[in-house]
Amino acid sequence: MKFGVFYELQYPKPWTAGGEAALFRQALEQIELADRLGYDHAWAVEHHFLDEYSHCSAPEVFLAAAAARTRRIRIGHGIRQVIPNYNHPARTAEGLATLDILSDGRLDFGIGEGATRLELGGFGIDAKQKRALALEAAEQIADMMVLEPYPGFAGKGFSMPCRNVLPKPVQKPHPPMWMACTNRDTIKVAASLGVGALAFAFVDPDEARRWAEIYYGVIKSEQCVPIGHSVNANVAVVSAFSVHADRAEAIRRGQEGFEFFAYAINALVAEDSVPGRSRLWEKFQAKRGGHAHAPIAALEVSHRSAGIGTPEEMRRHLHELEAVGVDQVIFLQQAGKNRHDHICQSLELFARAVMPEFAAAAATRETRKQAELAPYIAAALARKPKRAPLAEDAIPLVKASVARAQVDQSRAAQ
Repeated sequence: MKFGVFYELQYPKPWTAGGEAALFRQALEQIELADRLGYDHAWAVEHHFLDEYSHCSAPEVFLAAAAARTRRIRIGHGIRQVIPNYNHPARTAEGLATLDILSDGRLDFGIGEGATRLELGGFGIDAKQKRALALEAAEQIADMMVLEPYPGFAGKGFSMPCRNVLPKPVQKPHPPMWMACTNRDTIKVAASLGVGALAFAFVDPDEARRWAEIYYGVIKSEQCVPIGHSVNANVAVVSAFSVHADRAEAIRRGQEGFEFFAYAINALVAEDSVPGRSRLWEKFQAKRGGHAHAPIAALEVSHRSAGIGTPEEMRRHLHELEAVGVDQVIFLQQAGKNRHDHICQSLELFARAVMPEFAAAAATRETRKQAELAPYIAAALARKPKRAPLAEDAIPLVKASVARAQVDQSRAAQ
């Protein structure tokens, strides 16, 4: 099993001078620490206009900074908004390849579409069309990273002529692709496309088992037709994260932030918003009521906040997920007003007291899994419709501007 850290870059109000900058610096310090401690992945979201909930609107910049400060940990877009209204596919392909080069081939590429009216409406995206637009763009982004030149495309979301999209990524054919998933239906979609499932939902082991069974069942079936040029067969789930030798202290440090994350993500979808006038933290505290001040020992950790507790509790939690087929657990440690020093202490304690037990078996587990899946992946790739490279005489000539041509004609006549 692999372990990741996850960044929304949450910044609840009240805001202070320099607070947002400190948030970014501390997140990068946490990723540096995770790299030194042996964590496998660092994931960053892409959200826009979501005050308090996520200030990570330029993940390509944040991840580039993280890549420059680390040596081993994989750097992941979890996810990149791929609908052309957010980011033109060619610009996404260029950015991905550049980040893959700068990280020495450590990039993972998660695709997403957005869910809130603040984001979709802000970029003029029809919510009913967002899935189709995202998948259309994602397939073309993969082609752009592989084909030389890219033959061009005319679709519903964007069109562009033949161009050679540069640079090309270090990882061949391209970085592993993932997709954000929140329920069984999207798990099926991810598997049918041959991409990893980034399960951004908090599920108990029984539901995680069902998700893994659905996912790998589709991967092994004829329904799997890769959207990219490789198959990334992996299931990753998000978990709360606050580890301390004393259970009550782990809850005191992490439970409130985790609850804010769960509250805010629902509120942004279900409640009206006034741009620039958010009151998420204030409303969250009011909703929490007396519970916010209840004796810590009285608070119970449900399966939704499993991952908050002692090293032994975390160990049991992870073994349950490992047993049902989860490949990676992504820790939600930067949430609400969780303190930087507490996050770092949790990362260090987990790496010292829990991680070695799982790391010892990781290589064997991965080798066995790859051997089992190899024939299914080969069959899936054989089903993928491939765009043949353009013949040399089919590559279009891009003429100079009309003005330049007129100058050349004038000179020729003199």
